Amino acid sequence: MASKALCSEDEISRLVHAFYARVRKDEVLGPFFDRHISDWDGHLVKLVDFWSSMLLRTGRFSGAPMPKHVVLPGLTAELFQHWLVLFRETAAAQPNQAMAGQAVVMAERIARSLWMGYQMSRHPDAPPATLVHG
Repeated sequence: MASKALCSEDEISRLVHAFYARVRKDEVLGPFFDRHISDWDGHLVKLVDFWSSMLLRTGRFSGAPMPKHVVLPGLTAELFQHWLVLFRETAAAQPNQAMAGQAVVMAERIARSLWMGYQMSRHPDAPPATLVHG
């Protein structure tokens, strides 16, 4: 018996587009993202592919997010935490709460991983700080 998919591609696309619409309007994250992303349409396609690969295991995303993030100047724990707050709020507003819950768990892991990698690439001899959960 085949198991029911967690979500549809349309639900993933709606989550990603709703979230990054909020990011772009955010007074803290918006300017940071806009300094580093020149082609938002293309970036959103990659992000939908990424989340499709994460949530549905489609394998559509084949990039490497870590190297793209570790070269960004000025990332802080506060930026990651703010990103997570917006992600949780956007996910909570989605009709498919099973997808939303799984996406939040994955987003938290991704944020922790990127933050750890960022710190270790810049200060390899210093103990990395963790993100405050919540």
